[in-house]
Amino acid sequence: MSLRTLLQLAAIALAALSPLRLAAANLAAPTGEAILVVSGQIAATNVGDTAQFDQAMLEQLGAVTIVTSTIWTEGPQTFTGVPLARLLSEVGASGGTVNAIAINDYAVDIPSEDWVETGPIVSYLHNGDTMSVRDKGPLWIIYPYDSNADYQTEVIYSRSIWQLDRIVVKD
Repeated sequence: MSLRTLLQLAAIALAALSPLRLAAANLAAPTGEAILVVSGQIAATNVGDTAQFDQAMLEQLGAVTIVTSTIWTEGPQTFTGVPLARLLSEVGASGGTVNAIAINDYAVDIPSEDWVETGPIVSYLHNGDTMSVRDKGPLWIIYPYDSNADYQTEVIYSRSIWQLDRIVVKD
């Protein structure tokens, strides 16, 4: 195949993918109160250079429920939310780390190795109820602690940030 033919095929492929890239670059704007703002190295935005989500938008990303015990609660607890991996995929995250930040500015880095579908979720329900700020809400990053001994370490517990309201995607 000639170089010219290869370049023509590449141009056709790029043109075919362009609408997909444009569609991914824009998310619907939240209609309710935004409870999570994602910024940094992301491709999809809806308010300026950020991706803002209300609870309904998070729910639309596909709910996952984890039943696990935690070091902060007694007995098995039920958490429902969106996998962190799915959320970051939705915004087109391209960094290697996220900085998760709570309402009180507590912050923790979560490396891309943790961004797996069977890993942590951004929980918006605890035992079937929304979480008030007083009850560690509105969002809490929860790992499936009971399903994997690797998730039962001080490092992982430190990444389990509650009162989450911001995520910054970094290198």
